[in-house]
Order: sequence, then structure tokens, then C-alpha cells
Amino acid sequence: MTAAADVDLFVIGAGSGGVRAARIAAGYGARVMVAEEYRVGGTCVIRGCVPKKLLVYASRFHHEFEDAAGFGWTVPEAKFDWAKLIANKDREIDRLEAAYVANLTKPGAQIVRTRATIKDANTIALASGGTVNAKHILIATGGWPFAGENIPGIEHVISSNEAFHLPELPRRIVIQGGGYVAVEFAGIFAGLGSEVTIVYRGENVLRDFDDDVRMHVRAEMEKRGVKFVCGHTVTAVEAAGGSYGVKLGDGSLIDTDKVMFATGRKPNVKGLGLENAGVKLAANGGIAVDEFSRTSVSNIYAVGDVTNRIALTPVAIREGHAFADTVFGNKPTKVDHANVPTAVYSEPEIGVIGMTETQACRDFRRVDIYKATFRPMKATLSGRDTRVLMKLVVDGETDRVLGCHIVGESAGEMIQLIGIAVKMKATKADFDATMAVHPTMAEELVTMRTPTARYGLAAAE
Repeated sequence: MTAAADVDLFVIGAGSGGVRAARIAAGYGARVMVAEEYRVGGTCVIRGCVPKKLLVYASRFHHEFEDAAGFGWTVPEAKFDWAKLIANKDREIDRLEAAYVANLTKPGAQIVRTRATIKDANTIALASGGTVNAKHILIATGGWPFAGENIPGIEHVISSNEAFHLPELPRRIVIQGGGYVAVEFAGIFAGLGSEVTIVYRGENVLRDFDDDVRMHVRAEMEKRGVKFVCGHTVTAVEAAGGSYGVKLGDGSLIDTDKVMFATGRKPNVKGLGLENAGVKLAANGGIAVDEFSRTSVSNIYAVGDVTNRIALTPVAIREGHAFADTVFGNKPTKVDHANVPTAVYSEPEIGVIGMTETQACRDFRRVDIYKATFRPMKATLSGRDTRVLMKLVVDGETDRVLGCHIVGESAGEMIQLIGIAVKMKATKADFDATMAVHPTMAEELVTMRTPTARYGLAAAE
């Protein structure tokens, strides 16, 4: 490739945000080239949301087989085949990658399978050789697992990337971390039969979530056999034959067969050549962008996890689409990052949108809390010891619903729909006026009537 092959848009990274931006831009008639050094689809499709959700589904069958007895089913002893699951997962990822490639090439975008770096504000250098001149550059390289400090034995530790390709299911696994990835993989491995221990430096996992959610999820996970060691960090990993000794800060040791660090992800900016064009970074190490995803260099943009904004796949997709509309569609479009619904595919599942109780009490004079915990109908015959949590955070003065927090089966599906109401600034009276669907878990969201009042910091001002 030479400088003669000028393009209107060069996209670095073929993940969710980059693919959407490239496809829409090409649809507007732009000449688009996309560089991807690994596989088309990015974190979400190849080594994140999609394969993780498939493993989550697999892990839940263990309890489904047990629960079936209460409903009259006699199920023979079930056997699990890790290798078969991984092979089937890989086949589905191959299919999805092909679909993403087709979505790019159909409107005319060109894919180059190589690493691309920025040489200057308009020039891209390809690792395969040559350069490309581009009117606009979009950086969409996503995030990368962050292992934290270098500790003795760190070479024995895997991240979520490697967890999808283990040759066999570990009998015991220690997972350090307390966010989405840590609790999701804890549920996956526990459901498939592993002994799971979570090590987390804080007092409880899921730090930025509502406190009731955090306590409820941990209690439910403990019922399912997951062990929690909070207030500690891993200081060393020692190989011992075919297993490992995980040393904690207090000197205690945990024997395990596999060690996984899920201590967060950081924007994937290393080695991109950002300094060659003068692209500035934000405090989180991501690329600083404005409301139109423009960087400090006028013709260079960035979307998704590589920026200083919300690191979620749907956010990256929305940002990529908005970028293409703005730059190539003559439709300046800003992305609203307020009240973004999200789900954690733990066991049990979490769905949330909006403010936590603590956040609301910080910003509002009076906050009304509506909360219900109950045994789901399915558990009455299965006999499983589990409870669902439903919680609404409401502005006590305007009646507007500020946040919704759900822990239970299909919480992610529910929060997608509740998210519409919260985004439209629905009030608790609007919820109350909506007829319940019975018998469902979600009906609790429109039948809770007795609030607990909380008086926030604003009330004292």
C-alpha cells in the first residue's frame, strides 16, 4: 500500500465501534479502510461479551438439571465436556467474525489484516509495509486486560483472554478482582464444577454498584459455593508441580490449579503512535475526546473503550455510528452518556440503570427507596435457596425514578425495557399506573408501594 491509495477514513481496530463507524461511513459514500491485527469483531465478539455469554449459558444448566426434579423430571446423571463447549463456542465466533467481515465489505470498506500505527496526523504506517494517507483517522482499538503490579510468578497468571481457550476445566481456580469480569467468570467456573475463590482488595465486590446489590449478589454466590476473600491481594504465585500456591498479603496461601487476574481493563493505546500526531490522553490513560468523539487533533477521532468514556460495547457502537453521521452524513450527532443500562452476567444476573442509593442521597434532598426481596416462583417447586432483589431509587420531591436495580434471573432483559422508562424520566406514579403482568418477577417493579425515605446531603444545605 502506498500513499497513492488515499482514503477518506482510516479506522484502526475492527471491534464493535470501529466496524459500525466504518460501515456507516462507507454507506455514505466514503472511501474506508479498516486495519485489524488480530480478528475482526474485537473484544466483544472474539474474547468478551459473546463467548462469555455462551459460557454463562453453559454454566447455568447445572442448576437447571437439579431444579428439574421438583417439576417432575427425572434427569440422568449429567456429564459436562469442556472441550466440546469450547469447540462449539469457537465455531460460533468464526461465524460471527465472517458476518462482521461481510458487514464491512458489502458497503465497500476495505480490510487490511495488519497492525496500523499513526505516523502523523494524516499518515498511517502498516506493519505489513507501506503507508496510507487518510483525510480522517478513527481510533477504535478498545481495551486490554490490566494485570496490575508485577508480582513474583505473574507469568503463571491468565486473564479473561486466555480463559476462553483453556485446554481443560480447572478443578480449582483463584480469581483476583471484583468487577464485571471477575464475578462473571466466578459464576461460569462454579457452575461448570470448579472450586472458585475470589480475592478482592476492597470490602466487597462490584464497587460502583448499589450496596444492596453488592451484598445480595455476594450472598447468593456464596450459596452457590463461591468463596470470597476480601481485603486482600495476591502478592505472589508459586508453581508447585501441576498446581499453584497463591500467596496473599497477610502471608496466607491458597492452593489452586489456575490463577486468573480480572483486575480491570485499560485503554489500548500502547504503541499506536499517538504522540506523532499530538493526540492527548485523559487522566484514565484513554484518549481524550469531545462530545463528537474528536481528539485534540481536528481530523483524528476515537470511540469505545480506548477513550475516557464508558467502556461498554453498546456505547462504542452508538459512538461509532454518531461519528459517521457527524463526519460523513452531515448530521452532527452527540451521544448521551447519561443513564446507560448495563447487565452483569453473574449468577444470579444483575441489571441496573441510573443512580445508586448513595449517589442519589448525595445529589437530592429527599430520596424514596422502594425495595423488595422475595423467593421467585420457580424456586417454590425446585426447592432452591435463592432470592430476587428489586429496588427503585426515586426523587422524593419530584417522584422521578432515578435508578433501578435488579438481581435475579433475566435481570439484563428486564433492565433494557425499564431503561426506556428511566431515560424518559418516568415517575413512580407512572410505574404505579402500569398494570402488572402476573405472575412474573418484574411485576414487583410496578406494585411496590411503601417507600423508605432517605434524606440526602442536599437537605442539609
